[in-house]
Order: sequence, then C-alpha cells, then structure tokens
Amino acid sequence: MRTGGWFWSAATGVLASAAALAAGGDEWTPQRERMVAEQIAGRDVTDAAVLRAMRTVPRHLFVPEAARREAYGDYPLPIGQGQTISQPYIVAYMTQLLRLKPGAKTLEVGTGSGYQAAVLAEVTQTNVYSIEIVAPLAKTAAERLKRLGYEWVVVKCGDGYLGWPEHAPFDAIIVTAGAEHVPPPLVEQLKRGGRMVIPVGGAWAVQSLVVVEKLPDGTVKKREDIPVRFVPLTGKGRQRE
Repeated sequence: MRTGGWFWSAATGVLASAAALAAGGDEWTPQRERMVAEQIAGRDVTDAAVLRAMRTVPRHLFVPEAARREAYGDYPLPIGQGQTISQPYIVAYMTQLLRLKPGAKTLEVGTGSGYQAAVLAEVTQTNVYSIEIVAPLAKTAAERLKRLGYEWVVVKCGDGYLGWPEHAPFDAIIVTAGAEHVPPPLVEQLKRGGRMVIPVGGAWAVQSLVVVEKLPDGTVKKREDIPVRFVPLTGKGRQRE
C-alpha cells in the first residue's frame, strides 16, 4: 500500500518524556547500559550523542511484548508485517555515519517500529520526518512515538522512494530498507553539505551500506561501507531505473 493516512503530533517535550520513561524501569536500565557498553561503544561507535541516545531510548517498548526479553540482544527482531527492528549496533552505526548535529532536519525512509526515528530525535532534538509504506506499521509507530513522548517525530504512510519533497531539503537522510540503487528523488532532496546512508544491493541478499554526500557545489560522492542485510525497499524501490 503506497498511500494512507497521516499520523503526527505537535512538537513538545520529546527529550524529557523519553528520558523519564527510560529511567523509570530499573529492570531495563542495566540492559541498555550493557547493550551500549558491549555491542556499541565496545565496537566502533564513538559519537557521544549517539551513545547517549542509545542509552535513553527504551528499545523494549518498540518490539512486540512477546519479544521484550530479547529487546537488547545483539540481533534484529521481527515486528510484524514481514518487517524487523534492526540490530542495535546497526542503528547506532548508521546514525553515527550521518554526522548529525542538534537542529539537523532528518528524513527516515522505513519507520518500522519507530525505534530509529526515536534515536534520531534524541540526537537532533528537532523534527524527524519518517515515511513507512506499510499502513498498519505507520499507524502503530506514530501512536507509540506519541505515547512515549517523541512528539518531534512526524510519520506518514507513503512510498519512501519518492521522499518527502514538501519538507526538503534535508540535512540527513537514512534509509532502513535495502534498495537496488540509490533513489534519485532522495539525492535531489538532500541538502548541499548533507549526508545519506542507505543499504544498496539485491533483495534479501548481502548489501553494502552506502554513504552519499552532497558537496557544497552540488557534486554527489558515494562510498561503500560495511556489508549489511535489510528487508527490501518496496514501492518504486523495487523498480530499476
């Protein structure tokens, strides 16, 4: 389904609510700390804002209740509709690759559970625009983000391959599904000096994480980073140009 309702909330109180909620459960705080220490900071994620966000966002509330005991494990988890929540390390690593600053306007393609959007909101402290093509996921993610206090995340149901031109240009774009090529509409909507991180490769095959930079003169540079595996980008993302 390519189109659907819009789900959003007014911008207020995102960081305070999230931090309060994260601090409220003694049972989960040690698991988040261990996740960051062993899976993330223990590897090659060093950005202090990203590490702080990963310690703050209550990941266990972004997975199905039956999977909560596994929420802080070093692996992805199914969230329904044939989709997954990414491994914590990959969420942190991709966020670090964006080199986000407070106030950066960010577009996410593939809302899923809303977890990555919450991490982006913690880092940028401003609006995050997120697109999800699967209507039930868009609805539940928007409701979850609002309930948890992430009111700076704006979610819509639509085809993320086409981006969100009404809010372009973006300082950063992150794509959380594997594309066969880098979508030209997303490159066009990237601000000069901005960065995009996107998995590129065949559906359900090993893909490469690609970092796309738009230089101040408008020139576009691409480089391959680590191998990854993501669910395929749907909509126009399944069509070769």
